[in-house]
Amino acid sequence: MKYRRIGSPPSRILYGSTTTPSLILTLLLILMATRFSLSRSAHFCLRSTSSFSPLSTKNLLQCRSCPLWSSSFSLCLHTFRKSTSPGNRRSKSITVRSFSPSSPSISDHPYKMSMASDDNPLLKDFDFPPFDVIEAKHVRPGIRSLLKKIDEELSALEKTVEPTWPKLVEPLEKIIDRLTVVWGAVNHLKSVKDNPELRSALEEVQPEKVAFQLKLGQSKPIYNAFKAIRESPEWDSLNDARKRIVESQIKEAVLSGIALEDDKREQFNKIEQDLAKLSQKFEENVLDSTKKFEKLITDKKDIEGLPATSLGLAAQTAVSKGHENATAEDGPWIITLDAPSYMSVMQHAKNRTLREEVYRAYINRASSGDLDNTEIINQILKLRLEKAKLLGYNNYAEVSMAMKMATVEKAEELLEKLRSASWDPAVKDLEDLKDFCKSQGSPEADDLNHWDITFWSERLRESKYELNEEELRPYFSLPRVMDGLFNLVKMLFDINVEPVDGLAPVWNNDVRFYRVNDSSGSPIAYFYFDPYSRPSEKRGGAWMDEVVSRSRVLSRDGSNARLPVAHMVCNQMPPVGDKPSLMTFREVETVFHEFGHALQHMLTKQDEGLVAGIRGVEWDAVELPSQFMENWCYHRDTLMGIAKHHETGETLPEDIYKKLLAAKTFRAGTLSLRQLRFATVDLELHAKYVPGGSESIYCVDRRVSKKTQVLPPLPDDKFLASFSHIFAGGYAAGYYSYKWAEVLSADAFSAFEDVGLENEKAVKETGQRFRETVLALGGGKAPLEVFVQFRGREPSPEPLLRHNGLLTSSA
Repeated sequence: MKYRRIGSPPSRILYGSTTTPSLILTLLLILMATRFSLSRSAHFCLRSTSSFSPLSTKNLLQCRSCPLWSSSFSLCLHTFRKSTSPGNRRSKSITVRSFSPSSPSISDHPYKMSMASDDNPLLKDFDFPPFDVIEAKHVRPGIRSLLKKIDEELSALEKTVEPTWPKLVEPLEKIIDRLTVVWGAVNHLKSVKDNPELRSALEEVQPEKVAFQLKLGQSKPIYNAFKAIRESPEWDSLNDARKRIVESQIKEAVLSGIALEDDKREQFNKIEQDLAKLSQKFEENVLDSTKKFEKLITDKKDIEGLPATSLGLAAQTAVSKGHENATAEDGPWIITLDAPSYMSVMQHAKNRTLREEVYRAYINRASSGDLDNTEIINQILKLRLEKAKLLGYNNYAEVSMAMKMATVEKAEELLEKLRSASWDPAVKDLEDLKDFCKSQGSPEADDLNHWDITFWSERLRESKYELNEEELRPYFSLPRVMDGLFNLVKMLFDINVEPVDGLAPVWNNDVRFYRVNDSSGSPIAYFYFDPYSRPSEKRGGAWMDEVVSRSRVLSRDGSNARLPVAHMVCNQMPPVGDKPSLMTFREVETVFHEFGHALQHMLTKQDEGLVAGIRGVEWDAVELPSQFMENWCYHRDTLMGIAKHHETGETLPEDIYKKLLAAKTFRAGTLSLRQLRFATVDLELHAKYVPGGSESIYCVDRRVSKKTQVLPPLPDDKFLASFSHIFAGGYAAGYYSYKWAEVLSADAFSAFEDVGLENEKAVKETGQRFRETVLALGGGKAPLEVFVQFRGREPSPEPLLRHNGLLTSSA
């Protein structure tokens, strides 16, 4: 789960399996020390980040990033791309109805949006956003017209507000929802169909949108009404969901500066405006610098080692850049910093000089010239510190954690214990790699550098486990993987997923649209799926986000709640030639991961729109369904159901399946340390760093790396300039939390192991219980309470220990 989305730009080489036995023992001690007994106010979210609140001025429309980090750096693998399938062409008609479907037969929405004189698609009343016809020219007039209308409605509400649900929360939800849907559609297009005109339009209206958010977040009549509800005799009679809404909005209002006096509030608001601009510019620079690098290769010897799929992609890229006669066999080929291309070079190119060039280009993205993010980072850190001081905190890390589980001190203590436990295994990882290089007669064995690590790690993995990732691709075609995924959720949750392409407008011909039906065949949700990488217009990474949420207030007919709609976005290799998109196993894991997020959004039964689905769920707890779904990738029956050779139909051989299981924890110490580097430098910058002081941001990273990297980073390593998680996303002073979610997801999956994974009846019953709790309750109940309701007890780290090979299953 942008900062932006529930999911993220950085990619993973190995996700969710970076814990060594010694590290796990440390984690066990830490978890036992905290006893998992968190207060109701803290809520149990193993990765303390703030919850997603649609009323929050800082969280509105923010999707969270998935922790998909590569063993080398941050790049969101699980990247997909543009297909040439002609069967997915859609018409460009707009469905002029209500904001979101609630039933097969659609009636007029009770809260319509007014039409603009120029027939602006953003201001039409629609079932699904008209993604196919929204253009940059619609953004300025559309957003301004919308903001004017909801600003008038907010002012009217402030004059008439009463501390009751119908007079406060319901009209407020309607106002917020319209901005969420419309701004969300435009912001989504910027992520998947970026162009200079759209950027310019968004940049121009963003200050006006932020101003409205600030006005809303600092509304004293609304704040006082929420406090009055909290202090009223009726408080005890409210259900959990409504109590969560009230408490969350009171906390968010304080963090939005509602208690500040006029001058300080004005300063606070200016800081928020400046931070919004800087974060947007940061991410644009990362995208532009990634697109800027292109390496044209004409001699096949220079890319020796690249597998056929990668050569096909490189030739396909060359064709798109004007080399019309490029072929996979004879070239020319173009290498880019887009995930599929970059990772292929780092893993497979025998040309060490090429690997070095590509590596240096990657770690220095957005760090020079017109696209340099260095000063932007300095300004962001300076403004965040000023904001913290205005709110009465010592640093921004304290602000970030104000609604999270941990304190700065506890987070730092956790990171140090994990670092200490990971260090020796990581040292051994490097020694093993050097020994292997020597055994292969490699000239760089005594001088391994960063551009060698991924390449030789892949060779060692192939040698140790006889497992070649590229040779697995033919067994994982995208259509087969999606069919297997849908069969799995049908068995677990008694739902049916069917394609309904053409029902909703889409932004690219490769985007698929699906309907989720219950066992009776009635629709309960919809989702878009955009699988392939498009480096010229689409940001990297994988994420899930909401289009609309489930809502009783926004019911169409006054009785049935509005149905949720989601989108899943990935960046994997597209089809090449006449072959379908052939996936790596890690890309398979990513699709399962993102679909886990989507399930929590779509299968919610929470009718209070402000805490339905992923809304109101602490960011830590949001990762539970996603990591839970990843476990099924290693489930034999599930894997064998999707792993069929795309040409022969042959099932993945049993011995390869066993090797996949054995390789789960390969180089776990090294991968864990890398995550700890990111988390530690994040906290250092937000808790201790003094902007404008004697130490630069890059000096901080180098200082942190001395304790978190066995192989020190290059002197010119400036990965911070592309660290979108903390400078353009929602993870500032929160990156440390990713490790914790593994405990929840492993324990949740162990409930299925306890009943026997081969016992289909018991698995189905357990799946229904998971659906009725974790997936159904949304943000309407504290995460710990939800987990206990599913599991019958508080979380235990034992399943994580067992999954990582430290404990064995009992008979």
